[in-house]
Amino acid sequence: MSRRGLLLFAAMCVIWGIPYLLIRVAVRELSPAFLVFSRTGLAALLLLPLAAGRGELRVLLKRWRPVVLFSVVEMAIPWLLLSRAEQHLPSSLTGLMIAAVPLVGAVVTVLIGSAHRLEHRSWLGLLVGLIGVSALVGLDFGQVGLIPLLELCVVVIGYTLGPLVLARLSDLPSLGVVAGSLTVTAVAYAPVAAFQSPSHVSATAILSIVGLAVVCTALAFVLFFELIAEVGPVRATVVTYVNPAVAAVLGVTALGERFTVGMAVGFALVLCGSVLATAPSRRSVEPTVVTKGVPA
Repeated sequence: MSRRGLLLFAAMCVIWGIPYLLIRVAVRELSPAFLVFSRTGLAALLLLPLAAGRGELRVLLKRWRPVVLFSVVEMAIPWLLLSRAEQHLPSSLTGLMIAAVPLVGAVVTVLIGSAHRLEHRSWLGLLVGLIGVSALVGLDFGQVGLIPLLELCVVVIGYTLGPLVLARLSDLPSLGVVAGSLTVTAVAYAPVAAFQSPSHVSATAILSIVGLAVVCTALAFVLFFELIAEVGPVRATVVTYVNPAVAAVLGVTALGERFTVGMAVGFALVLCGSVLATAPSRRSVEPTVVTKGVPA
């Protein structure tokens, strides 16, 4: 990997580990719906001119249905439920739970018939990953309520299905699809956000919104596309294995959250299971399916 590739990789590992911290801070004052609207609206304002300047928006009109579907399963629903869950859960634990996305992705690709049958190594990875998720939840059950846990499960499913929908849009410009999806999500949440607009917002919450929109969304997408161009799509998605660890470190150091035995054991098992379950088959040369398309 080139020096530029390493710098882009390191930047994405950090940038997509930050959202959990910022969401946790913001939902102390803002409703989840207002936060999603603010994040997507500001990010769309930044990316739309760039996408329009490249002529990447008009081509979306003929494929608006899958663009809207991608917006729903990858942004609108997951980002709302993730924000709701973080009203009750530590950001570090939330980030580690999202690490289960590759495991679910491996199962989904088999169920829909888009991959060869899993090898014994992959089944072992799924088993190890499942034990890891159980450790994350079970060893720290006092921190995990049932409703937030179910919300995170929906988030994981959404992050798994999103790239499968995105694959149907592979012939369209990536930046245009993202800018369009952010716009669709912002417009959808605008009526709700109008009724949930806070009378007063602290500087900390404002900075969290700006960080989520500018750094973790708009800038992140631009850098991620550059990373894909530099190292390829398969190697670029390795950042999704590092992001949860960054989220855990930030939650513990910046917010004083406890790093428990369950989190340590669970994340290690989930990480090992994900690597085993998503490793390329020895009998196939098909490219690895992208298991996470956008940041938290």
